[in-house]
Amino acid sequence: MRILLYTGKGGVGKTSVAAATALRLSQLGYRTIILSTDSAHSLADSLDTALGPEPVLVAPKLWGQEVDVLHEIDLNWEKVQNYVTSLLSWQGMEGTLAAEMSVLPGSEELAGLLRIIAHRESGNYDVVIVDCAPTAETLRLLSFPEMGEWWLQKIFPIQRAAARVMRPLMRTMTNMPMPKDEIFDAVKHLMEQLQHIHTILVDPQESAVRIVLNAEKMVVKEAQRIYTYLNLFGYATDLIVCNRVIPDEVNDPYFAAWKDSQKRYLGLIDEAFSPVPILKGPFFDQEVVGLPMLQRMGDAVYGDRDPSTIFFTGRAQEVRPQVGGKGYTLSLPLPLATKSDINLLQTGDELIVQVGWYKRNIILPRVLTTLSPHGARFEDGRLVINFN
Repeated sequence: MRILLYTGKGGVGKTSVAAATALRLSQLGYRTIILSTDSAHSLADSLDTALGPEPVLVAPKLWGQEVDVLHEIDLNWEKVQNYVTSLLSWQGMEGTLAAEMSVLPGSEELAGLLRIIAHRESGNYDVVIVDCAPTAETLRLLSFPEMGEWWLQKIFPIQRAAARVMRPLMRTMTNMPMPKDEIFDAVKHLMEQLQHIHTILVDPQESAVRIVLNAEKMVVKEAQRIYTYLNLFGYATDLIVCNRVIPDEVNDPYFAAWKDSQKRYLGLIDEAFSPVPILKGPFFDQEVVGLPMLQRMGDAVYGDRDPSTIFFTGRAQEVRPQVGGKGYTLSLPLPLATKSDINLLQTGDELIVQVGWYKRNIILPRVLTTLSPHGARFEDGRLVINFN
């Protein structure tokens, strides 16, 4: 079983790459489902077929789905929504509006995660492809299980105990609806599911996040940032897909400057993400819509490779809290370097690591931008930098 999540800055062709991957996997004989967790769904447009909140057969061994948060609420946490609706109605909100407003922040991320684990445990599929929302929403999606685990351990027991104590007293003072034990049981079940899916998504043998980008400065910078964040949360990135590369055979003068620019940023991409493999997809002569064009894209990106392959194992870059909770450490693989070769310079959210003539610009996650590098050491062929 493989779970592959495709993300990237909006407009880079992420949905097309994810759909092309799913189609190619189905043609290789894998029972494949691709689902979109983006609230602004474009997966149906890419596949050129109608999709809904439940899986739809698109091609032999290929199913598609666009997750609908309201549909998922009805299936998975109706009791919780009913309580929130009753609470909003008690405060004077009209019934229909109260029902709409009862969709709590984070519900879309929760809906997507629950569907992923449901497909994984159903036994109906060999591969789950997730067409994630653009970068910021993807980070919320992937950080949600960790937040849920913290809430379940730290806050949930206090809230439940307080509700049990206050419920009899509140009944004598007001008719405000108080959450019953069944509400807490439903929430606890959801949070336990989040713990389970976090275990699955951080297992590199089962799951991987793949970053889709273009050879453009702003896109590469954002891709570097999400790559660092993924390492911070412990998620494995096993592949980078550089999309819309102008083919060498295009000699029109109109594209000359654009090709030069792409060539420059392709070098930056190699530098920024090495040793993670980088595959390239061409800028096609027509819009990538429908199964025939998606097949062309899949052939161009993967060649004779199986997209379900684990393309890279290990952590090219890791961010971890220091022992004792004071600061963080950032580690990079530099197996042949010595400490005397290394210079470090932090400018804003960029850390420049220079080893001899080689220089690498690393976009730091926000948690590190307010800290400064203090000391570096080598451990098992990795450069470890302390941030305090």
